[in-house]
Amino acid sequence: MHPDFIHQLCCPFDKKDLQLKVFATDTNNHIIEGLLSCSHCSRYYPIIHGVPIMSPDEYREWQLEAPIVKQWEHKLEGKKFESFRLENSNIKVETK
Repeated sequence: MHPDFIHQLCCPFDKKDLQLKVFATDTNNHIIEGLLSCSHCSRYYPIIHGVPIMSPDEYREWQLEAPIVKQWEHKLEGKKFESFRLENSNIKVETK
């Protein structure tokens, strides 16, 4: 994926702008591995082999994405992948 392509993409769920984290590029500076994320709904969309995976939640399969995206968690400043969303790992939810 060419880095300038990010300006043409938006979150398929809420149509907000996406942030980009690049994990690997090729010799032409095209993104091979990376992560698109929406700060509004916290959904993430991985870039795998240069292709952004931007299907709606109901068409995605966590079992297929998990092995790839879990290896990136150490690069996400304390966030964790949880069912197609990026969650802060240090936030505790209280239940009553």
